[in-house]
Amino acid sequence: MDFVARSLELDGALRALRRDLHQIPEQGLSLPLTQQRLLQELEGLPIEVTLGESLSSITAVIRGTAGEKAGATATPTPAPAVLLRSDMDALPVVEETGLDFVNPDATNMHACGHDLHMTMLVGALKLLAEHRDELAGDVVCVFQPGEEGFDGAQHMLDEGLLEITGAKPVAAYALHVFSSHIESGRFLVRQGAIMSASDTVRMVVRGHGGHGSAPHQAIDPITASAAMVSALQTMVTRRFDAFDPVVLSFGMFRGGSTENVIPESVEMLATVRTFSEKNRELMRSEVVKVLEGVADAHSVTIDIDYEMLYPVTKNDADEADFVAGTVAELFGDESLERPKQPLSASEDFSKMLEHVPGVFIPLGATPEGVDLETGPYNHAAGAQFDEAVLTRGAALLATLAARRLNPPA
Repeated sequence: MDFVARSLELDGALRALRRDLHQIPEQGLSLPLTQQRLLQELEGLPIEVTLGESLSSITAVIRGTAGEKAGATATPTPAPAVLLRSDMDALPVVEETGLDFVNPDATNMHACGHDLHMTMLVGALKLLAEHRDELAGDVVCVFQPGEEGFDGAQHMLDEGLLEITGAKPVAAYALHVFSSHIESGRFLVRQGAIMSASDTVRMVVRGHGGHGSAPHQAIDPITASAAMVSALQTMVTRRFDAFDPVVLSFGMFRGGSTENVIPESVEMLATVRTFSEKNRELMRSEVVKVLEGVADAHSVTIDIDYEMLYPVTKNDADEADFVAGTVAELFGDESLERPKQPLSASEDFSKMLEHVPGVFIPLGATPEGVDLETGPYNHAAGAQFDEAVLTRGAALLATLAARRLNPPA
């Protein structure tokens, strides 16, 4: 099954599909237009399609028939299965790329490359469907909404994704493109943590308003909140090992209406990134302890909502070696990078990897002429992606599934 050569024959069709999907960016768990376009693309293929109940997901199962040639048994057992996953949703970003296939009326944008992910999975699905009679097991192709903060993976798990074929998948794989920082066509494969956990802290600091000229007659929540920001940053440098890092960044600090009025309250919002479960739990307890301590020192009260979102994305060691060997064989050693450090972004594919051994695979898609270090990164309004990686991603996903079900002798 030479999926690399065959994928190149699909290049034009894949580019066209990607551009169609790029023009219908939808956010969240409900993506009706995206789902409809994908179903059109899958129509007529020898697959079993299941649609999500609480979200616009698509699960397409390719039933391999190679095992049937050996003859049926009196008590048949479910065939082994491999899971391939793509996310589907866009971001609330107004596009500023200047591309000629941008939807001018869209207020969302596929600024994280999910349009490419869907297209690569469609390509892999078509390649595998052509060789269904050679597959000694099933391939579960997952099109998942709601990756960008809506916990779409958990929704699909709750709806029985891992039991859809009758057998829990033996492996799971997902690709993710990057618009800069990684050379186009290069795959990053790492054992263990590949992306951080992501948690959110929401805070409301309550004081007592007053006149800006007489702060002693008020209880100033702005000063207290500023002290909290500084105290948390210092805590990170003093309570955590620099070789098992944590990141805490405040993205929102809102309070007051004019320069001479001390407000009643301040709202803050922060993101926390960690790379181990130990530090993830420690951060939750230490952040709350510091916030409450500073609040007490400033005579303010604080409401804290510490939300645990996505766990660390951890690649199985054996599966990572399998993926790395496959990449090198298909595309050459120059297309493989084994990074020493994980990325600080986060992924809800991590929740699937808590149940199934697998690998999350970053793929460089930096367009020609874009500087690797300074080019617009994922989530930026100007982020662009090299469509030349579409065939490469489709071929790798198809090959991983086929070889995992049909190991070379």
